[in-house]
Parts: sequence; C-alpha cells; structure tokens
Amino acid sequence: MIYSNPLRGPSDIASWIAEGPVHYGTHDDGGPGSGGEGTGALVLSGSLDAEEHGDHAHWTLWCPEEIPDHVRITWEFMPLEEPGLAMVFFAARGRGGEDLFSSALAPRTGFYPQYHSGDIDALHISYFRHKYASERAFRTCNLRKSAGFELVAQGADPLPPAEDADGYYRMEVLKDGPLVAFSINGLPLFDWTDPSAGPLGGGYFGIRQMAPLKAAYRNLFISQL
Repeated sequence: MIYSNPLRGPSDIASWIAEGPVHYGTHDDGGPGSGGEGTGALVLSGSLDAEEHGDHAHWTLWCPEEIPDHVRITWEFMPLEEPGLAMVFFAARGRGGEDLFSSALAPRTGFYPQYHSGDIDALHISYFRHKYASERAFRTCNLRKSAGFELVAQGADPLPPAEDADGYYRMEVLKDGPLVAFSINGLPLFDWTDPSAGPLGGGYFGIRQMAPLKAAYRNLFISQL
C-alpha cells in the first residue's frame, strides 16, 4: 500500500490541496454499500452557484502525496445530487517535469482550461458525465491526455442517475507505464496503451467535480502493482 485514506469526513483531507470553490461535508453512511456502513463518508460539492459563476464554479482537490507509476487506484463513489460531472486526475506534473505545486507553474483556480491546456501534464478520466443534456442522453467514460485535451479512450458509463444509485460504486484505475485501464464494480470499461515514446509516469492524484454535483466518496486506496 502506497497511500490509503478512509475519506470519512473533512478531517481526513485536511492536508489536501483545494483549487477552486469546493465545499466539504459528511454523509451518514448507513445505507446499502460495499462494507463500512454506518461509518460516514466525505461529501464534496461546489460552494458557488453554477448558474451565476459558470465554469468558474468548478473545482479540483489534490492528494498531497506524490504517487509513483505502476499503481492500482481504487475509491468508492456515490452521486447524491445532480446535474454535474465527476473526474479524477492522475500522473499529474508540470510540463517541464516540475512538481505539480511548484511556484514556477501558473496558479490554478479550478477553471478547466488551466488543467487540460495549461502548463501541466496529466491523464484524466471523466466517469459521471451528467452535466449537460447531451452527456446524459448518451453516457460515456472518457480518458484524456493533457496538456492538449486529447481524447484517447472511451467506454460506456454504467453509473445510474443519483436518484437510482444503489449505494457506492467501486472505481478502479490501473496505471502501469503506458497502460491505463478503468473499471467500475469490476466491469472493464476501457483500456488504452499510450503509443508515444514518452508516456506519463508518476505524479499526483486529484478529484474534480463540475458544479452543482454533490457526491460522496470513501475508501481511497493506492497500491503498487
């Protein structure tokens, strides 16, 4: 195990780095799910009105531990209120190899172009794309490589709307050199092998949401393959 966090409430992410208007809460975790009932979960949402602030109402939250390559990342996710979008970043670093939080990089405020077309490199998976009507009408999970916002893999999204969610869903990312694979509840959704000569390696892991999504998270585990 490289990193683990139960994500039972805001105190568990006191050292995480927030970029943008994120709001923290706790969910009474007594309903159906995959273990740990009654112990609580971290609730994340935006603190700004999405209609008033538009794309500046969204946010990113970074785990402060740098993660090596060749890892399995798992966490549990449950949508609570829609619309919105959930995403994770991984293998995130400065484009010149700088640490993600280096003062040499431009400040980031949660505005999405700063992440996909700015001065950082990262892989990012959007897996609950329920923000716009077009996304809800044909639901997919997308893997993009940045900088550059390149869509490199896509699979069907089996997650239901928040009103139909049956407890927590187990998300899993495998990052093994050029290989990236993603599954939900053990169902493989896509895998992709980077054909470039320089695939992204280790870096930082982060959670991102588009407002006004409200969602619960728990049981983050990052382990070496």
